[in-house]
Amino acid sequence: MVRMERAEQSLEIKSARSMGLITCRRCSRVWPATETTCGRCGHHIQSRDDTSLQRVWAFLLVGLMCYVPANLYPMLNTRTLTQVEESTIIGGAVELAHHGSWGVAAIILFASVVIPIAKFLAVAFLAISVKQPSSVSAHQRQVLFEIVEYIGRWSMIDIFVVAIMSSLVQLNTLAAITPGIASLFFALSVIFTMLSAQAFDSRFIWDAQTDTPLLDNGNHQKAPSAEAMNE
Repeated sequence: MVRMERAEQSLEIKSARSMGLITCRRCSRVWPATETTCGRCGHHIQSRDDTSLQRVWAFLLVGLMCYVPANLYPMLNTRTLTQVEESTIIGGAVELAHHGSWGVAAIILFASVVIPIAKFLAVAFLAISVKQPSSVSAHQRQVLFEIVEYIGRWSMIDIFVVAIMSSLVQLNTLAAITPGIASLFFALSVIFTMLSAQAFDSRFIWDAQTDTPLLDNGNHQKAPSAEAMNE
C-alpha cells in the first residue's frame, strides 16, 4: 500500500505545452504547437500572449487614473427650490448613514470603495506574481483571478443607483437629481479595470512553477503533426 502511494506521488503531470500541444481559445480544439491558425474555427492560436501583461498594466493604470476624479468630483447633483447640493461617493454614503440608511450606505461604500481598490491590488499582484517568486500557490492565485472576474459585473452598482434616482426624481421645478461628472469617471474606471482583468492570461500563473520552455508557434521542439492529431 505504501509503495503504491509513493508511486502515485512520483508520477509527473505533464502539461499540454510540454507535450507540444496548443488549444484554440475560441473553440477549445487541440492542435500541435506549430500551428498558427485553428483548422476548425479559423481563429489565430498561440501558446501564450506575449503582450498580455503590457495590456494589463496599461488598462489598470488608466482605470486607476479615472478612479481618482471619480471620488473627488460630485457623483450626484441634487437641486431643490432652495438649494443645490453636490454629493461625492463617500459624502453621499455618509449622508445616507446620517439619515439612518446604514445598510444602503454600507453597500455603496463596499461597492464603490472596497471592491475597486481590492480589484486594483489583486490584478497588480497577479501581474507581478507571474514575473517574481510568490509564496501564494498557483491554485490560490487562480482562484483570486476567477473572483476578480466574477465581481467585475457588480462594479457598476453606483452607476445603476445614479441612473435610477435620476430617472425617478424629476419633479420639474420642485426637485431634480442629475448625474455628476464623477459618474462618467467611475464608469470608465470600472470598464478599464474589467479590460485589465480580461487581458490577463491566467496560463502564466501555472507557467511560473515549471521550467518547461515556452512552445510558441514555430518553436524548435518537435510537436505532433496535424495529421497525427486528426487520426
